[in-house]
Amino acid sequence: MKLLLRSIITTALIFLMFNAASAQTDGFGFLDTVYADVARVDDQNWSITVSYSNDQRIVGISIPLKFDAGDIPVVADSAIYMGGRAERFTYKGFRADTADQCVTLGLIANMGPTNNTLLPGRGRIVTVFVSSIDAGASVENLKVDTTTTHPGNSLSMVADRVQPDLGADTIPIENYRIRQIRPVWIVRKSQ
Repeated sequence: MKLLLRSIITTALIFLMFNAASAQTDGFGFLDTVYADVARVDDQNWSITVSYSNDQRIVGISIPLKFDAGDIPVVADSAIYMGGRAERFTYKGFRADTADQCVTLGLIANMGPTNNTLLPGRGRIVTVFVSSIDAGASVENLKVDTTTTHPGNSLSMVADRVQPDLGADTIPIENYRIRQIRPVWIVRKSQ
């Protein structure tokens, strides 16, 4: 019985390690990385600077963030894209959810006759500001993680077209998975 239980646990651990390793995929080169630098602004406000390191051109970005400040309810109340690498993106979405204490950032490079992309490189994409909902309540510690928000937004990037010219406005559905990137996620706390 112990041998059977040990075999089941070992098999489950192997599957979990495989799933964790396969969650981060990039068919273009090195694994892309998203950094969340969390810093305290004052007693009630924190900032999260989201940076990204990539080695291919990006045309779509999804960054859902979840917050935890213990017993203190918090909300993502604003975001600044100015001066960031995605500043010229056509659509920069910001959807805060106070009930779940999360925010979904969605960026689309082109919606119309533009030719914007996020070039290969590294640097800040956006700075998100998180505040205490209760006036006067001090936020001593803020935990940040990536999550999945409704209806299925997860941390992912969309690479520019694999072929330089497909001759159509859309790409074949089988090429979508090739272009989808699941980056590494790293949270760093500022002192």
